[in-house]
Amino acid sequence: MRTDYIGKPTNRVDGRLKVTGGAKYAAEFHVPGLLYGYVVSSEIARGNIAEIDTNEALQLEGVLQVLTHENRPPSAWFDKSYQDEDSPPGSPFRPLYNSEIQFSQQPIALVVAETFEAARYGATLVKVVYEEAPHTTDLKANRAQAYTPKKYKSTPPPDSRGDVDAAFASAAVKVEQEYTHPSEHHNPMEMHASTAIWEEDGTLTVYDKTQSVKNSQNYISQIFGLSSKEALVISPFVGGAFGSGLRPQYQLFLAVMAALEMKRSVRVVLTRQQMFSFGHRPATVQHFQLGCAADGTLQAVRQEAFAETSKFEDYSENVVVWPNTLYKSENAAFDHKLISLDVYTPLDMRAPGGSTGLFALESAMDELAAAAGIDPVELRLKNYTEEDQSNNAPFSSKELRECYRQGAERFGWHKRNPEARSMKEGHQLIGWGMATGAWEAKQQQASAKALLTPDGKLTVSSATADIGTGTYTVMTQIAAEALGLPLEDVTFKLGDSALPEAPLEGGSWTVSSVGSAVKQVCDSVGEKLLKLARKVENSPFATASFEEVTFADGELRLKSDASKALAVTRILQEREVNAIEEEVTSKPASEQKNYAPYSHSAAFVEVKVDEDLGTIKVTRVVSAIAGGRIINTKTAKSQILGGVVWGIGMALEEESLMDNTFGRFMNHNLAEYHVPVNADIPDIDVIFVEEHDDIVNPLGAKGLGEIGIVGVAPAIANAVYHATGKRIRELPITLDKVM
Repeated sequence: MRTDYIGKPTNRVDGRLKVTGGAKYAAEFHVPGLLYGYVVSSEIARGNIAEIDTNEALQLEGVLQVLTHENRPPSAWFDKSYQDEDSPPGSPFRPLYNSEIQFSQQPIALVVAETFEAARYGATLVKVVYEEAPHTTDLKANRAQAYTPKKYKSTPPPDSRGDVDAAFASAAVKVEQEYTHPSEHHNPMEMHASTAIWEEDGTLTVYDKTQSVKNSQNYISQIFGLSSKEALVISPFVGGAFGSGLRPQYQLFLAVMAALEMKRSVRVVLTRQQMFSFGHRPATVQHFQLGCAADGTLQAVRQEAFAETSKFEDYSENVVVWPNTLYKSENAAFDHKLISLDVYTPLDMRAPGGSTGLFALESAMDELAAAAGIDPVELRLKNYTEEDQSNNAPFSSKELRECYRQGAERFGWHKRNPEARSMKEGHQLIGWGMATGAWEAKQQQASAKALLTPDGKLTVSSATADIGTGTYTVMTQIAAEALGLPLEDVTFKLGDSALPEAPLEGGSWTVSSVGSAVKQVCDSVGEKLLKLARKVENSPFATASFEEVTFADGELRLKSDASKALAVTRILQEREVNAIEEEVTSKPASEQKNYAPYSHSAAFVEVKVDEDLGTIKVTRVVSAIAGGRIINTKTAKSQILGGVVWGIGMALEEESLMDNTFGRFMNHNLAEYHVPVNADIPDIDVIFVEEHDDIVNPLGAKGLGEIGIVGVAPAIANAVYHATGKRIRELPITLDKVM
């Protein structure tokens, strides 16, 4: 038996449930008498509801109620009651609050019926007369209206330093360009759903698609005046979210409101089209100035971002922080302005701000390398920084040089002809491009509970989520190794608001945060086991300290002599202990404040572009990742593979097309909102560069959910330039732009 699991490729502990259909999602929990709610969406982008007629819908057999702003039950009055853990500054959207229309597809009614079919048909019978008002949805046309928010949701733009104007004017090599990308939508496979189960005692058990059961619970508790005992939120499995589940979405509000009003269980599931009605990666325009000396030394950096937000909240992302984390420059200036549009508030989407900012920065750096006649990797190494210039803090660890070296070697970068359009294969133009990636490696406060029973079974729990990333598995590995138990004897519980507090499952901090709590609580159990073991007759641990022992193969052992051991089960049984139960709260160490914790990456990409047709195919990707200690090499690689696929989609396919005449997204379906499919994905080679970090958290692990995507889109854009000689600065890169 081996119990050293960390760093090993381990199958998902929840894998069998998922492939056999045993894993149940928010819309799959059934109870007798369940009602179905169907959302009626606004047809205009701005204005008021003059009349809403629900009579015909109510006459339909099976329809029990139609809730609108005119008859909704009372709910909280103040903005703060509707704010959640991920809210930006402003006034959160309140479903069915009044007659005002703030964005297209806004929910304006909920039809509640005995069957889903009746509710859906009933929704078509709700008649609405609108008083339409002029709307604003065009980002570029309203750039003159950009403003600096009073408060940023993200980190405020870094302070300027030096004299950028003078340094740029005198630079030997200059690049001044703008880079844009459109709105993008998350589109997870599982659509947002909430099943609110009405219990006989008047309490609610709500199954919600969410990245934080605690956030959802707090949200509905604040709005409807429910205690944590009156509203339990459960989410054992999430069919993808990518940030869309960080904030409670309006189906949760509507399902709970209807259940409380009807005193019946109610399910509300959004349609694929309605999945485009809340939150998205904001469309952004970035203006860059880069200037360097003839040898490539950066002398001036200016980055200005213009991003969309809603009319009711100021949403912002960390778009302009990346030059300070990656490249030395004595002269730098940054700005991030917002443009209010008649859309729902944008929402964190995988690597928010990072995917956006690094696309522009790494494209501009490639342009600078070409203009200076310097290899793109060499330019980056020339301007390598050992500290985050935003706060002059050293990195807790940084193996980016090794990412460059190992990635370039694996890719064969030394064979690259630097001249554009110089590499061909028949009618295919071949391009090689690369880009750097970075992402914060934060640790948040988190709690965990552990229960060890005399049969050697361990249950560990925390109210975190598993959005498909492998949280169940890596937490099981951490706990099993900490107490030297077989994986099959360890159960990790999550997705229940009754469990110990955990932060939002996002930001690539779950392993760092919850994993540290799991390790700490298991160590607490281990210390109690040692105390009990000291009292066992003829114990070899009578004078041993916790630092002198280890747990392995179901035993407590002396590090100095592994033959001196006691089985965990024997210790508990001999001391007649029914169970050991511990709960801890793990917090970041105070010394972390003195460092800048980041993960890093280098992406190398090959594309082939048809010389006649302009079609683009990504044919090879090498992604070198410095992500600290890797807990599970199998699920970690899966994370990076998924990130690379997202990067391909961002670069070549994804675009939410706004019809500014009507103020609505036109391609709100999976037929016209294009995402990569199997035929689009090449061989993806993932390298995990060895990186030791004793500061980032007790595990030395960094999150991997976002570092895999951030460098891919610019690497593809740079490869397309190398293949064609044409620089595309507006995503996605489609054949019409190449032609």
